[in-house]
Amino acid sequence: MSRHVVIGKGPVGTSLARLLASQGHDVVVVSRSGGTDRGTRPTVPGAWTHVAADASDTAALTGLTAGAAALYQCANPRYDQWPAVWPGLHRAALDAAQATGAVLVVAANLYGYGAGSGVMREDTPLAATETKGRVRAQMWRESAARTQAGDVRATEVRASDYLGPYATGDSHAGDRLMRPVLRGGTCRPIGDPDQPHSWTYLPDMVAAMAAAASTEAAWGRPVMAPTNAPLTFRELATRLAAAAGTTTPRLAPVPDVVLRTAGLVSPVLREVRGMRYQFVEPFEMDSTASHALLGLDPTPWDRITQQTVAWWRAHLTP
Repeated sequence: MSRHVVIGKGPVGTSLARLLASQGHDVVVVSRSGGTDRGTRPTVPGAWTHVAADASDTAALTGLTAGAAALYQCANPRYDQWPAVWPGLHRAALDAAQATGAVLVVAANLYGYGAGSGVMREDTPLAATETKGRVRAQMWRESAARTQAGDVRATEVRASDYLGPYATGDSHAGDRLMRPVLRGGTCRPIGDPDQPHSWTYLPDMVAAMAAAASTEAAWGRPVMAPTNAPLTFRELATRLAAAAGTTTPRLAPVPDVVLRTAGLVSPVLREVRGMRYQFVEPFEMDSTASHALLGLDPTPWDRITQQTVAWWRAHLTP
């Protein structure tokens, strides 16, 4: 099988590395700290190694990518660092892909579309005015331009908010939702919990990234990760509680004034408030084109909720 390089060992990088290794590929996971993966190491046919390196160092990344079939950008800088950190990370990945011939697949989101975009598809204009959305939009424009020029073969897979195994940390459907679902208590979502919202199952996201790397028709264009019809935050909490056999947690949204005040002292929370629009209006994506392009459909909701509950029960800390 072939060699694949994954930048980042967060939820997306870890999930993707596990998938690629399970397919028999040799996987190199690049992160600043190196070390081991976030979960238990799977028994897989492919090799799995971690390397400590600065992914914005073009020479270092090019050396690690030499001989690889694909390079996957799964890094996730801190929100308040995006304008300073992302340009260097992205250009290093593009340069490494150009130098080695590896296909570049970027784990992307919907931020580039901006507020009021309606149902988002691959051809929806990237019209974000918020800082992080402008950063993501510019990243894609650079990828598309260099692919069209024949310098690289690049694509990005766009997803909404993650849920499922390894979707931890700051995920809206991560610890802040799953802890009250499984152990009771109040859940504090951001925005209006009754607005329709698209949720991408993390295993579906990484399956699309792996498929896009070997699908020539995906290069030079964005791809929407297979994603089901939207659910409100309340509907999602209710389905997860039903799968867990528990009571739907009480929802008490974080008031905007609290976010605004916290943002005065916390740069990260200030940036979180900038994305609040995603939870006070419909935030929906349409991944229909992914089926024709990649032959992938989203995992059914019943299976998503069952597998998400099972994973969190095994991994939720006290």
